[in-house]
Amino acid sequence: MGSTYTKWYTEEFKRDAIALVDSSGKTVTAVARELGISSESLRGWYRQAKADRGDGAPGELTTAEREELKRLRRQNAEQAKTIEMLRKVVVSFAKESDW
Repeated sequence: MGSTYTKWYTEEFKRDAIALVDSSGKTVTAVARELGISSESLRGWYRQAKADRGDGAPGELTTAEREELKRLRRQNAEQAKTIEMLRKVVVSFAKESDW
């Protein structure tokens, strides 16, 4: 089973690891093994870096697009809460007014 904690790596470490994959000609798995990190982590960083520089798979979101999507989802959730609250106020007002 997986680890109970998550390791956090600096952006500089991630950039260096990605550059090592690009420059060494080795596979992501081989570089990850050399660095002592998860190959899935390095593969994700590498895939995201490719998307950010426009070399990613079609439809893959850049980091900026992912952050915009998170912001819009958060905004959508806040607006849904506001709409629900306003709906309750209108229902309550209608009951008091005998509409």
